[in-house]
This record gives sequence, C-alpha cells and structure tokens, in this order.
Amino acid sequence: MIHATALVDARAELGPGVSVGPGSVIGPEARIGEATEIGAHVIVEGAVRIGARCRIGHGTILGAAPQDLKYHPGTPSSVAIGDDTVLREYVTVHRSTREGGETRVGRHCLLMTASHVAHDCEVGDHVILINNAGLTGHVTVEERVTVGGLSGIHPYARIGAYAYIGGCSKVNQDVPPFVIVDGNPATARAVNVIGMRRAGVPAATRRSAQDACRVLYRAGVGPAAAARRLREELGADPVAQRIVAFLEQSRLGIVRWHRGAPTPAEEPVV
Repeated sequence: MIHATALVDARAELGPGVSVGPGSVIGPEARIGEATEIGAHVIVEGAVRIGARCRIGHGTILGAAPQDLKYHPGTPSSVAIGDDTVLREYVTVHRSTREGGETRVGRHCLLMTASHVAHDCEVGDHVILINNAGLTGHVTVEERVTVGGLSGIHPYARIGAYAYIGGCSKVNQDVPPFVIVDGNPATARAVNVIGMRRAGVPAATRRSAQDACRVLYRAGVGPAAAARRLREELGADPVAQRIVAFLEQSRLGIVRWHRGAPTPAEEPVV
C-alpha cells in the first residue's frame, strides 16, 4: 500500500495494512502502527511512533526539529502519536528539545487543519485542536479538552481535563479542569457542562464540578487559597481533589473569572 512516488526508508517499521500516499517521505526511525493511513506529501522524520488506525492528512509534518533556540541539532528526541488519532492537513508536531524527551499526542485525538503541537508538549486522549490552534513549547493538555481555532497557548501552560478554549483566545495562564475560557487574554466564562455531558460524565459529577468551580472562583483568591478552600469545603469530593491537585502544580497561576459573566453559583445546575 505504498505509492510509487513515496520514499520509505528500508529501516522504517510499518505495521500490517499501512498505506503511504504519493510524495510522502518516511524516515528510518519511523514506527507506524497497523492500518494507519499516511496521506500525500507527508514528512515523518526522526524518531516518530504512530499508533494503530491513525489517519495522517496531506502535507502533515511529524518529528521536525523544534523551533527552540536552546535546541542543539542532533539531540536524540522523539514524537509519539496514540492509536486512533486523526491529524488533518498540514498539521505539525515537533520533537522534543531535551535529550531523550518526547512530544506526545494521545489516543482518539483530532488535530484539525494547520494546528501545531510544539516541542515537549503532552496532549491527552480525546483532545480536539480546531484549525490553526497552536500549542507552544512544554504545554500540557489533559484529556477531553477542546482548543478553539486560531487560539494560542503560552509556553508551560496547563489545560485541565474537559476544559474548552474559545476560538481566537490568548491563553497565558493555566486553565483549571471543567472550565470554559475565552478572550484575549482568556478569562473563565462558565463550567463546561455541555462538554462533560457529551463525554458521558454523570450528572452528579457535573454538579460536583460546578460546586468546585464556585469555591475556586469565589472572591477571586489565588490558587493556594482556593486549594485550601476546596479542601475545607469539598475535601472528600473526587472532582474537588482533582482540581486541588491541578492547582498545586500550577506555575503560571490560573485564569481569572471574567467580569460580568455569571459566577458558577449563579449558573443552572445541570
């Protein structure tokens, strides 16, 4: 299933049922899982592992050198793409800056046209990057996150599970789990109840997320004070515990609540 015009190095490992489209170049360190489809004019260079049943769109580049002035050419690093993930046309995923490091994209993700995952990013399962969304270096995106089109994420930022980033947003701080943010700079606007419902999250857990965000954003306190309040008021709740763990790892602080938006306490419980 390799087109006559594709260049596939003899040392590359291709699983059963892999197809490679016209004009694509597959380097010697590539490892491609079974039934994965590689489109036309795709470049796979360096140590890149692609899982099973993935679809790699036309013009995508995987494993290129990072856009980082600290990077030393020849540093051994890699890219990993999880099973059942779709990368549409002209997506770019760069390998890690660090020796032995890895840029990772999880399973069942959808990276839409021209989205970018920079060096040393960690992208969880079931993540959606909408067209032209950009993750800069060392960004962590937890599971079930959606990043809107043309949005940019600051280096070292962390996006919590089930968060939603509105289109054209500038995210320069950490986004707690379950929160919808939007704007330039991005601010918190609501709890992502719809996203949780679509993902099959039970109603009780959705209500817990609303309760935790109410405590988190009450009085506009910082992450440390918010974590203390969450422990005091909702300490045994698993959702609150997850948010506390997120806050304790925050390096950039968390996005503030948008002035004028209904607070979590005022939102309907769904």
